[in-house]
Amino acid sequence: QVQLVESGGGLVQPGGSLRLSCVASGRTVDYATIGWFLQAPGKEREAVSFIRLTNNATNYPNSVKGRFTISRDDAKNTVYLQMSGLKSEDTGVYYCAARKRRIGAIVSTRFLFNSSAYDYWGQGTQVTVSS
Repeated sequence: QVQLVESGGGLVQPGGSLRLSCVASGRTVDYATIGWFLQAPGKEREAVSFIRLTNNATNYPNSVKGRFTISRDDAKNTVYLQMSGLKSEDTGVYYCAARKRRIGAIVSTRFLFNSSAYDYWGQGTQVTVSS
């Protein structure tokens, strides 16, 4: 059974920083893509970043571009989300998600921003940005 375990959430003031971690059972290289999603109160889950593990390509929506950075450490089976310049609208539960490798599959960047592209999900970690 695949498990993704997030950590690193907490309360931070506007303008502050946090680093979230997602530890995957098995090897990160066994997955095609790992993403981070935010579910803000009363809103649908939306992608804030993902990394294609085949070529290390990263993507971000405009709302977090320049403020969030996704990275990987295969030795630790961990994907990180470094968040800086945090805003109140960044508040919510952050989920880590993984997409399995599929032989011969080619998926668009646009598709990977969609939560339905992912096969496995963690339990989430709460981030609250407030003064």
